Amino acid sequence: MKKINFIVLALLAVSIYAQAAPSQLMRFHCENDTIKINQLLKEGYDSKIANPNKLVLFYAEKLKGTPYVAHTLESDSEMLTINIDQLDCTTFVETLYALSRTTLNGRYSWRDFANNIESIRYRNGQMDGYASRLHYVSDWIVDNSHRGNVSEITSSIPDAMYEIKTIDYMSAHRDLYPQLADSATYAELKSFEIAYRMHRFPYIRKNSVDSKKVKEKLKSGDIIALVTKTDGLDVSHMAIIVEDEKGKFHMLHASSVDGEIIIEKDDLKETLRRNRNCIGIRVIRIKN
Repeated sequence: MKKINFIVLALLAVSIYAQAAPSQLMRFHCENDTIKINQLLKEGYDSKIANPNKLVLFYAEKLKGTPYVAHTLESDSEMLTINIDQLDCTTFVETLYALSRTTLNGRYSWRDFANNIESIRYRNGQMDGYASRLHYVSDWIVDNSHRGNVSEITSSIPDAMYEIKTIDYMSAHRDLYPQLADSATYAELKSFEIAYRMHRFPYIRKNSVDSKKVKEKLKSGDIIALVTKTDGLDVSHMAIIVEDEKGKFHMLHASSVDGEIIIEKDDLKETLRRNRNCIGIRVIRIKN
């Protein structure tokens, strides 16, 4: 397949059901992306699945084996990137959301998919430069929960604990992010980080995820976010969970180690135990 980068005006993507901003720019990975997305959505529509978690699992199965590629969203200027051929942990989760939401809305057009990608990825659902992207998972959860896209259930799970942390990793490591060389972009990002000074958020300790009372609250297709020890950062990885025939949960995710989307052979507790920088998880669900 010939890979190309091309830009189209979102005006071409507007439909009755998907109203992206008229001046929106989109960037595709290859020329067949729209065809592939339409085919996936048709299969989802034809499946008649109406449960969000089951739709997440349906589409995750379709995307297993997709190569892991980091930094696919980065470019000289912020564009709405549509790329289902190369995924990292966050874009994998966002893609599952957009596919599932489009299907729940009874649609099967790539235009609606693109609208839902924008809705989950950007503050208030609208792309407006680099700083409008929801870079921190805490910000991602707060913004999308407020708009009814997702719901965090962590605090309702038995043994939930709370972490208080100032989230400012990006501004504190400005040199790692080329876009922050621009003073205005840097200042805008800093203004959003202010809301997350001494931010309090719930999590489940990693040694508790296998307890009966915790597992009773978890469902296959739940989104999990791995809470990190790293200073200034809240979450280091995102995934979904799947339950096996023995009642054990496993992580299904875009793995940088394996280089593709996989289901971990070890159960969730063991996978988290091996991650020394992780202290636990947050649990998020797509709203119906």
